[in-house]
Amino acid sequence: MVPKNRSAGTPDAEPKPWDRVPLRGSTGRRSMKTAITSAAMLLFTSCMANAESGLASYYHGIGRSGEMTCAHRKRPFGSMVTVSYRGKSIRCRVNDRGPFVRGRIIDVSTTAARALGILQLGVAHVVIE
Repeated sequence: MVPKNRSAGTPDAEPKPWDRVPLRGSTGRRSMKTAITSAAMLLFTSCMANAESGLASYYHGIGRSGEMTCAHRKRPFGSMVTVSYRGKSIRCRVNDRGPFVRGRIIDVSTTAARALGILQLGVAHVVIE
């Protein structure tokens, strides 16, 4: 028995060469360099999406004595942030809202300020991730 010609509307039909969508580039494939560059940019932007930099100050934080906590305007309560200053990094928990001073992005507890080395400065430029 000879199989019937199947139309393009049936699920078993093979795609015709003219139905295929050409890929980018003259060779018909995306170059490896482009794929690697795209992946690197995606990774870089996703890592830096939550990073901020700006001024930080310290306050007598809410919480247990000796606990590294901070106040941030937008981060959810209980989330952990990494605060970096001149090669030193600490992890602190967001448990308050603030700072309410223009130009500042975070208030860290006294314990966190001591660990970062900004206790004497009062205000320092930090990076938050």
